[in-house]
Amino acid sequence: MRLKPTLGGEGLTLAALLVFAAALMVTPLALLLRTGLMAEGLPTLQPMLDALTSRSVPRALWHSLESAALSAGLALVIGVGVALVVGLTDLRGKAVFTFLLLIPMMIPPHVTAIAWTQALGPSSPLLGALGLAPPPGTPHPLYGRGGVIALLAVQSMPLVFLVTLAALRSLPREMAEAARIAGARAPRLLGRVILPLLAPSLLAAYALAFVSALGNFGIPALLGIPGRYITLPVLIWQRLSSFGPSMLADVAVLSALMALMAIAVVAVQMTLARRYRAALIGPAQAPLSLRLGRWRPGAESAMTALVLVTLALPMAALFGTALVPTYGVALNWQTLTFDNFAEVLFRQSVTARAFLNSTLAASAAALILAGLGALTARLIAGRARGPRRAGLALSSLAETTYAIPGLVISIAFILTFLRPLPGLGVSIYNTLWIIVLAYLCAFFAVALKPVTAACLQLDPALDEAARVAGAGWGRRLTRIFLPLIAPAAASGAILVFLTAYNEVTVSALLWSTGTETIGTAIYNYEDGGYTTLAAAMAAVTVVATVVLMALLDLLGRRLPPGVVPWQL
Repeated sequence: MRLKPTLGGEGLTLAALLVFAAALMVTPLALLLRTGLMAEGLPTLQPMLDALTSRSVPRALWHSLESAALSAGLALVIGVGVALVVGLTDLRGKAVFTFLLLIPMMIPPHVTAIAWTQALGPSSPLLGALGLAPPPGTPHPLYGRGGVIALLAVQSMPLVFLVTLAALRSLPREMAEAARIAGARAPRLLGRVILPLLAPSLLAAYALAFVSALGNFGIPALLGIPGRYITLPVLIWQRLSSFGPSMLADVAVLSALMALMAIAVVAVQMTLARRYRAALIGPAQAPLSLRLGRWRPGAESAMTALVLVTLALPMAALFGTALVPTYGVALNWQTLTFDNFAEVLFRQSVTARAFLNSTLAASAAALILAGLGALTARLIAGRARGPRRAGLALSSLAETTYAIPGLVISIAFILTFLRPLPGLGVSIYNTLWIIVLAYLCAFFAVALKPVTAACLQLDPALDEAARVAGAGWGRRLTRIFLPLIAPAAASGAILVFLTAYNEVTVSALLWSTGTETIGTAIYNYEDGGYTTLAAAMAAVTVVATVVLMALLDLLGRRLPPGVVPWQL
């Protein structure tokens, strides 16, 4: 018997999700595009053409595209290689390597830039203590094009690694086993079977790395400005700081340009993914475990070296800077001091306020998006054609807003909420609420991806059986659907929290006195010349992030599989 789909609670859920999307996703972006593409009250491309024919915008545009493309390529090569070693071989210590390699992704980009700047510069306390510091006056090797591209790759590599590792876990192993039985060795198996099947995931990983680098503000700001390598996000920030009469219009034009670029990248990636998609038959199984043999010590040494270079070296330099009285002083027993930590932890009220604000904003966004993601995924997996199409459209919109740089999202929210809310007369501008709402727009896709994947794997017979028994949509949602996808929803909530907790791009233009976040507080210290205080607060942030990830890792061992996203 074919059951006719009913709406009811499903219709109310759809209406609520559409209101959320219209208020926090469609309206801000539409207002941004209207402001950037309007002249004398009429829609026109002239403002954007004027910007593209200026002196600074084309150069910043090229720098953004160049740094994003090259850094994403580097991240793809390294991240995919590491994922193949971890996911397909008998490498020892996989869980430890996975945990350590994902830490840089959870560290704010500007903290990464500060750490590497202090690790390799002439004033590096770490190099000074080892007697390896370059002579005073030597140009910093990271200032400029090469440093920006290299650190953007370091920041994006864990993201590529995570996407590729997840794709490897989802592949059925029958084809690989058949190739091995036919005598194919590891290189041929990789090139003829595994990589072609991974092609859509590799395209998605490259696109994610590209848009992540395209919208990155912290690394280009701290390394690009001294090296005169200005990208579009940095140029937007500089224009917004100018306070000229046409400031907001100029910023809206540049932001609209970046939004259109991000949308174009997502559209191209989705088109290519459909073209190269391979139909897989059979459920996902445990991935292969190819024996490395005599190559295993070399692979483990290479993985250790990668962890040391991408994590241990910059973190050692960061803590070294935090433990000296003045930046540039060599670290030794005579210069060792904890005064910088005492200053940021006990004397500066902004530190406690920033940690509290980031915790509250990230927690609120994680909990709300976990619920919204679960409801959206339920619509996508439902049988009613209208709600299902609406859910898919909402998922595509979430992908688009995630691809749009956080600085552009913040500009859109400034334009939308600069005035009091209509009908209420209440203003959320210069409050923590505007940051929370911007997080809901920017990170919805992060919460939606894992729960959608889990939802599509559920057997629809469970829902059909409950409908035959007379259970309504709401009862089926709470008694069957939500318990089954709860681990995936928790995984999405954890990713949202860790992403929002340390971000700076979204809140860089939305914070005000009293609503500072961790990212903005650290950046303000560094931008104001208080390098040792910035290093101390960044070090505290890194410790807090690692401790939080470690606690989640321990807790995840007692929870259902899939709750902690990085656990093997």
